[in-house]
Amino acid sequence: MIKSFVSFICFLITCVVFAQEHSAIDYTKIKASISNYKNDVRGPYRDIRWFCDDGTLNMPKEPCEDGGVQHARYKEDVIALGESAHIYLGQILASTNKDDFWDEAHNHSRLKQYIVEKYLKSVDNGWINRRAQFYRGAIQVEDEQAWGKAFFNWLLENDEYIAKHFYLIRQVVKDIPHSDDDNVAQLMRSQSKVLAEAYEPFMNLRIKIHGQPERADIAKVEQFKKDQASKLTPQLNKEIDELVNTMNTYFEPVNIESLSTYLAGISNADMRSRLKGFIDGYKGENTATKIEGSAETMWYIREHILEEKLATGRLALFDLSLKLELLITKQINEYPEATLKDLISKICYLSHASAASGYTEIWEWQEIKGALSVSDASTLTLETLNGILEAARKQLEWGTGKNSAVFGDVVTLYEGFEPLVHSFLDDRIRGSVALPLGNSIGKLGTFISSESALNNRVLSLENQSHIHGLNPGYAKGTLIVVDGSGENMEVDPNNIYIFERPPSDLKPIAGILTVSEGNLVSHVQLLARNLGIPNAAISSDNIQEFKKHSGQVVFYAVSNKGTVIMKQESDMTADEQLLFSKAEQRHDMITVPVEKIRLDRTTILNLREVNAHSSGIYCGPKAANLGELKENFPDHVVEGFVIPFGIFLNHMKQTIPNETTTYWDYLNSIFNDARQMKNDGKSAKEIESFQLTELSKLRKLIIDMPLLDGFISDLEGNFESVLGTELGGTSVFLRSDTNMEDLKSFTGAGLNLTLFNVLERNKIIEGIKTVWASPYTERSFKWRQKYLTNPENVYPSIVVIPGVNNDFSGVMITKGVSTGKTDEITVAFSRGVGGAVDGQAAETWTIKNNGNHHLISPSREPSYLSLPSTGGTKRNVTTFETPIVSSKNIQTVNAFSKELVKKMENKGIHGPYDVELGFKDDKLWLFQVRPFVENKNAKSSTYLESITPKVDLNKKISINSPL
Repeated sequence: MIKSFVSFICFLITCVVFAQEHSAIDYTKIKASISNYKNDVRGPYRDIRWFCDDGTLNMPKEPCEDGGVQHARYKEDVIALGESAHIYLGQILASTNKDDFWDEAHNHSRLKQYIVEKYLKSVDNGWINRRAQFYRGAIQVEDEQAWGKAFFNWLLENDEYIAKHFYLIRQVVKDIPHSDDDNVAQLMRSQSKVLAEAYEPFMNLRIKIHGQPERADIAKVEQFKKDQASKLTPQLNKEIDELVNTMNTYFEPVNIESLSTYLAGISNADMRSRLKGFIDGYKGENTATKIEGSAETMWYIREHILEEKLATGRLALFDLSLKLELLITKQINEYPEATLKDLISKICYLSHASAASGYTEIWEWQEIKGALSVSDASTLTLETLNGILEAARKQLEWGTGKNSAVFGDVVTLYEGFEPLVHSFLDDRIRGSVALPLGNSIGKLGTFISSESALNNRVLSLENQSHIHGLNPGYAKGTLIVVDGSGENMEVDPNNIYIFERPPSDLKPIAGILTVSEGNLVSHVQLLARNLGIPNAAISSDNIQEFKKHSGQVVFYAVSNKGTVIMKQESDMTADEQLLFSKAEQRHDMITVPVEKIRLDRTTILNLREVNAHSSGIYCGPKAANLGELKENFPDHVVEGFVIPFGIFLNHMKQTIPNETTTYWDYLNSIFNDARQMKNDGKSAKEIESFQLTELSKLRKLIIDMPLLDGFISDLEGNFESVLGTELGGTSVFLRSDTNMEDLKSFTGAGLNLTLFNVLERNKIIEGIKTVWASPYTERSFKWRQKYLTNPENVYPSIVVIPGVNNDFSGVMITKGVSTGKTDEITVAFSRGVGGAVDGQAAETWTIKNNGNHHLISPSREPSYLSLPSTGGTKRNVTTFETPIVSSKNIQTVNAFSKELVKKMENKGIHGPYDVELGFKDDKLWLFQVRPFVENKNAKSSTYLESITPKVDLNKKISINSPL
């Protein structure tokens, strides 16, 4: 069973909101500038000036007559970088325009950069201010605090800002100076990190302080200093002393009375009374009750903060919430954990506090909280315990996903010039209740694994309870750990990769492990499932341990129950070695059926002329099945037409300009030559290199190929008769649709090209040729080479349909993807168009036949595409405070799925089905239906069955079982 996984940092979402805007950034130049700033006594600053309220600039010794502030001016290149690339370094808050800093037009990038830079300064000795930390007068603390107070008074007056950006604002309150408080927890982690990097023997203590800090660690650090005295430099001694002082501050007893100071700023009498009651009763309670009460009070603040009408009161509530979270993390190690009941209660309250911190939205917590509570029963079944573990993992995953969704765009931007930013998201989680929550979930996972005999065996990793399989399969290859984003990287098909998030255009590889399980029904996931590529979800802490094994050859297997095995090649059993003998065929090869293909149809087909039986004859399954949908659900499918196989072949039979051969003969010669090379004993790598080089040439030739006059006339006529406009008068989608997709044992999902919302006449004409060329891209070729014996007989048709500017769109699978159950469906939606299919962190639900629905995961996609009337696409940003899918939408999808199954099966077309659909103004629109294909060999493998433990889910366990 696929479970939502836990990670202490979330996957890095490669946010593309500003991708085009930043595509021309000169990262090499920025790196050089940063190096210069670090060595400059003034850092990113030029000089000191008075910034007067009347707009004038005075020299340092000439104060403003009518008010102003004194601080540094930025260097010219720092200003230029902000103007050209929207990258702001060394930001000084005083004199900064509030609207500019909030930076709503750029998804709050400037504000988030301030937070990220503050982290970089803490872990890299001031970062760009390494020497400028001592540049007197550059930054005036009292002016920064005064600006912070004024900023929050401005920001927190806006109810919508708080509702949409609660988590972001809470993080900003933590980092923008507005009082005398410091972020001691982050300082403690930063100091221990710097120490470990300067002196490797400190690494074990650093890991302990980062993973599960407690008061006893102070004595361990002091003992370390004594034990290592002869090896420590004066600088290291100084840094250890500073760390001990910080730890003593962090673990000071909680002064609960000090929280009363926040009540003075709250104008809402009911809220003030409720909070005063909690503070007054706090001292007399035991630790468990204190922590539980703190979590409940945090949630009360989260739910009711907008009832406080004063901005100063709202700021006080944010501050109080942060203090309560700190109180919980300081005392959590004292929470009783002797029995299973204790541990479940601890997880429940930490989850509650996490939701109250904004890591999950209010509606998301309402969806999941019931699964985390335990009845008064004296025993629980293993099935119930697994449900609690799954819910807890989800809660943590959603929270870390929220963190990445909010800060991922800026982290991705800074990755271009500062590798240290990789750890920012992790640090953000470690400074929250998510850290002890993850530790407690790990303990519950270990307990359940022991009771179930479901044990992972993954190298020498310490904490394996967070690892769980997604797709069954097995592989042997070199283990590669990928830091940061994996987008656009080259992969080796023989390697096993560990990603924080797999790239959306992933080519075939031997095996996958990811911090993000991503979207269950994305193209990458479906193809991996289809080919039996083993895939598992892990935590980011696991990634750090895996790095010790990066570059080693390993055996990797995921069982049908999701248990995971990974071992060194030398430790493989004889049976495991036999799995990779040359005589064994890892999968069945497929011959693309061409016996029924009709290539003599050289005119365009109206979508209403095709149906499911046209697949493989005139067109591919996209067009055929869309025609079938049009026939059965005419009001839910747009009008459109199909460019059949025959038109493609007709063009390919033209002679290549300035050559004596045709495009078609050139294509066939590539594969014929490859077969001859194989007969001549050439290596597979050499043959593949030859084919890819030649196919690249062919692709360019097709894109430059002239279109026949008769076809142009036919195209113009169909635009007028079917779409009601001249060619170029309405924007259309051009969808590649080959005869090798959606075969019985191969889905081909997402391998070839779809061009979005093409409007101009010339772009449509050029787009048709580009789509024809897309089956010969490296990625498409490599995926289908896994299966096809006759790749030269791949024919593309093209579906031409107008776009629907969906409010949201996605995928429906007419079975439970994670459970395998046939009495439910799985749906995944993202906002805008093209949702859920490219690995997006989509909102995913299971829907039972009776209409009951269960949230698998909320959306964590911070941006979406829409279709402007001018053609092309527009990138928009979004937030998560409301669900994408309404109860009404769920009812519509559930009713449609039943009708679809009935009509398709009446025509002899059997499921389960993979359906692409969308909603506009609550109306359902259909775009594609195909078979949902899973790898039967992987599921039925004798070896995989042999490593799949049998579990008695009805086994009863006492709630008072000792841990």
